[in-house]
Amino acid sequence: MIAAVNRERSLRTHQSLATRRSLVDGLANWRDQGRWHDFHRAYSRLIYGFARRAGLTDAEAHDALQETMLTVARRAEGFHYDPARGSFKGWLLQIARWRVADQLRKRLPQQAHAPRSAAGATARTATIARAIDPAGPELEAVWNSEWHSSLLDAALDRVKRKVSPRQYQIFDCYVVKEWPAQRVQRDLGVNRAQVYLAKHRVAALLKKELEALQESPAFRVK
Repeated sequence: MIAAVNRERSLRTHQSLATRRSLVDGLANWRDQGRWHDFHRAYSRLIYGFARRAGLTDAEAHDALQETMLTVARRAEGFHYDPARGSFKGWLLQIARWRVADQLRKRLPQQAHAPRSAAGATARTATIARAIDPAGPELEAVWNSEWHSSLLDAALDRVKRKVSPRQYQIFDCYVVKEWPAQRVQRDLGVNRAQVYLAKHRVAALLKKELEALQESPAFRVK
């Protein structure tokens, strides 16, 4: 079931999340703290997750996140959305990719004096090369995956506030974790009707929240 949700999410978000222009438009105004707070909330999980999956440690990923935010702050005034020249999503990816590469470069002085095999050195060099390459398909695939996951996570957070904890727990176990219905009934002490009711009600709400996020100022271009 969750696979179907993911497929629908991926297809729908590829276009609707091409950029978040209305959220970016006000970033050049340093006094608009509310806009900057919304921007950080919308993108921090995405950038951190991207950095971690690109091979950074927790501390390095946090540094990459902060440096990405600082770079966006410095360049926001000069960013003008033009579909013919590329999306904000691609612009932000390029910045995040270079900040990840910066963190990988910082390892080189320590690694230069550390004993290592030729294979290990080759692997590290390849990782840095992929991060630096602006056209590298591997990190772009990671970015797209994190982008889609951030939308689903935001929608699930909204759904949690609209249903009972019990109903969400049933949905989480049956749909997200893909437990068999029999296990859900046994472990949670519910009957089959409760399982299917939770599945259909929460899935319907999730679909609505995904659509609402895609139409919100934080997730689309007007």
